[in-house]
Amino acid sequence: MKNLKHFRKYSTFLDSSKNTHKIPVKLITPKQRNLAPIPLPHRTISEPKGQDLDFINIAHSHLVHSDWTKLDNLASSLTPFRVKHILLKIQKDYVLSLGFFKWVEVKSPNSNTLENNSIVLHVLTKNKKFKSAEFILRKLLESGFVDFPAKLFEAILLSYRMCDSSLRVFDLLFKCHAHLKKFRNASDTFCSMKQYGFVPTVESCNAFMSSLLKLNRIDVALGFYKEMRRSRISPNVYTFNMVMSAFCKSGNLEKALEVLREMENISLKPTVVSYNTLIAGHCNRGFLSVAMKLKSVMDKNGVNPDSVTYNALIHGLCKEGKLHEANKLFSEMKRTGVAPNVVTYNTLINAYSQAGNSEMGSRFFEEMANDGLKADILTYNALILGLCKEGKTKKAAFLVKELDKLNLVPNSSTFSALISGQCARRNPDRAYQLYKSMVRGGCHPNKATLTLLVSTFIKNEDYDGAMEALKEMIDRFITLDLDMLTEIRRAFLRCGREGTIIKLLQEIDARRLMPEGFDKTTMISSTD
Repeated sequence: MKNLKHFRKYSTFLDSSKNTHKIPVKLITPKQRNLAPIPLPHRTISEPKGQDLDFINIAHSHLVHSDWTKLDNLASSLTPFRVKHILLKIQKDYVLSLGFFKWVEVKSPNSNTLENNSIVLHVLTKNKKFKSAEFILRKLLESGFVDFPAKLFEAILLSYRMCDSSLRVFDLLFKCHAHLKKFRNASDTFCSMKQYGFVPTVESCNAFMSSLLKLNRIDVALGFYKEMRRSRISPNVYTFNMVMSAFCKSGNLEKALEVLREMENISLKPTVVSYNTLIAGHCNRGFLSVAMKLKSVMDKNGVNPDSVTYNALIHGLCKEGKLHEANKLFSEMKRTGVAPNVVTYNTLINAYSQAGNSEMGSRFFEEMANDGLKADILTYNALILGLCKEGKTKKAAFLVKELDKLNLVPNSSTFSALISGQCARRNPDRAYQLYKSMVRGGCHPNKATLTLLVSTFIKNEDYDGAMEALKEMIDRFITLDLDMLTEIRRAFLRCGREGTIIKLLQEIDARRLMPEGFDKTTMISSTD
């Protein structure tokens, strides 16, 4: 029902040529629109006189003639004031400016003040030497030389007019904060830029949004996107793709679809990444019919699906247990010339293994090898799980031996699969030995594995084994499920071990691991 409702909404949305849905963006009020930027400050600097003037002229002459030996003799007399005026004097030659700046960094680092760093940044950005400028900025920000980013912004601002600079210097500062994931500093820089009539480039805004999304700061990223639009920074395809990704991650799929419509309204052609983002978002939420419709639209608009497209759809179908449809899509993938990769095969092998069809899993494994693809630990884990589900533990053990030959290290999932296989064969002692090997190997068991162990011991009426496994759960601060604890209590009461179950409950209670809804008093007193 959920699928059908969303599909109808999407079909109407996509098929209507008059649809003008937009992402809700806060409009700029007349007051905001007419707000004049603050005039740029014009700092006057004192002119050099006397010995300072003589030093600057001599040093300048040595620099112009690349006489670094003579310049070295002057190093002991460097001061921030003299360095500043030399930098201003040679600012039209960015190569000479950077060379002199680096020389001062070695000979008299204290002379490279925040103001002098700013002058070099202006020179480099004005000449589009952004990598060199970013290197200096990063060094400043990471060294702790700048107590507060506001001081750096102010220093760049005050030297802006004397260097006849370009707005790219502020853009670079904003982007550098974004790359360093200094989000507050980036936001402050953005606001300060706007006050003086500057706005960052869309590329720098994209860098900020990308950093936010990598740390899952979805709300902040979407909030910044709205601020971009208010500031009349035109988004590009990459921006829209990130906004769609943010909406998909937050589960707001209708908003994500509106972004696609907005791209079309401003004549921006969606890319394969645009469609893949939406398809994956809908598959993850179980809206497979919409995801398939998006693939059709993609084909119709001349955007060829790639392996990412097919992998997302195959994974979505497998997750819903639609293995026949997944297989058909896999065949289509190969027929259209899109090469399946390790992810494709792992998805299918895992799906068939989970369904207890290890034979199909093995077929895909062989086909994968024939395609020249190298299996990874996920491939083997899926195969091992499929075999263990069917009780084929010897075949599973053979695959485990293959891991050593391939330099693949068994992980928690490998051991969990093997343990489940032994439990399926009602062999909890062997399962517990595997559990111990798992722990010794540095792997961490999960709740499901330990719960299965306890349950198998109980079924075999091995209550001492069950107690060992239970102690492992308690020591790892894993809360038992209510049904599980009920089963344990019944089993121990049936065999007359009331004292054991009381001690166990007391320990569980002391560790605050008691499942919600469990009543200790009533459940000890009756055996039902």
